[in-house]
Amino acid sequence: MPLLELDKVTCEFGGLRAVSEVSLHLETGELVGLIGPNGAGKTTVFNLLTGVYAPSEGRILFDGASLVGWAPWRINRAGIARTFQNIRLFSDMTVLDNVKIAYHNHVRHGVMSSILRLPTYFRGEQEIEEKALAFLSLFHLEEKKDELARNLPYGEQRRLEIARALATEPRLLLLDEPAAGMNPQETRELMDLIAFIRERFSLTILLIEHDMSLVMGICERIYVLDHGMVIAQGSPKEIRSNPKVIEAYLGEVTS
Repeated sequence: MPLLELDKVTCEFGGLRAVSEVSLHLETGELVGLIGPNGAGKTTVFNLLTGVYAPSEGRILFDGASLVGWAPWRINRAGIARTFQNIRLFSDMTVLDNVKIAYHNHVRHGVMSSILRLPTYFRGEQEIEEKALAFLSLFHLEEKKDELARNLPYGEQRRLEIARALATEPRLLLLDEPAAGMNPQETRELMDLIAFIRERFSLTILLIEHDMSLVMGICERIYVLDHGMVIAQGSPKEIRSNPKVIEAYLGEVTS
C-alpha cells in the first residue's frame, strides 16, 4: 500500500479546473518531485493534500485512510507537514518560539494544567524547549534562538521553516519551492539538507521545485503537471528526454 495516493483528483473553482484527474502515489521513504510550468496546478495539489481545498472529485489516501473532508490541523496531526513557496514564519517571534509552537501539536498537559500552572505544565514546557533547542542545533540555528525570525538571512529563514515543519513529527514532508530565491551555493546546501533530513527522520518527501538541477539531482521519480493534468512521470533521465515535458516548458519539441 502506498503511503500517499491521489486517485483521479479534480479541483474546480467556479467551473475552472485547477487540477484535472490527477493520479499519483508515493511509497514510504521515496523522494519524489512534482514539476511543471507556472500555473500548472502544483501548489493546488499541496493545498488539496493539506486540507486547504477539498477535491471536487477523486480520492486522497494517506496510509490507506481518506483525507477528504479533514481539517488541516487533523491532517498535520496524522503525519503530513508542509513548507510554503513564500516563507510563512511567525516573523515577530523568536527563532526558538517558532519551533516550540510546532511541538504544541503533541503536548500532553491539558488546558487546566496550563491555567493553574501545575507541575505537569512546567515539565511539559521544559520538554518542548529541550526538543526545540535540539532541532535548532541540527539546523545550525541554536546561536540564533533568541533572534526574531524576520531578522534571519533568507537561507536561514528557509531552514527554520523546514525545522518547524519537522517539529510536528511528520511522516510525509511537502516542500513547496524550497530553493526559491536562493543562490547556487545555498541551493547546493539545501540539497544536502534535504538528503540529511530524509535519512535522519525516515521521511517520505514530495517536492515542488523549478530549479531543475535540484530536482534532477535528488529526486528518484518525478511527476510533471501541465494545465492541471499529469503529462509524464518517471525517472529524472526519462523526464529529461520526454517530448511532452520539453513541449510544456519550451513550447515546442526539439529534435
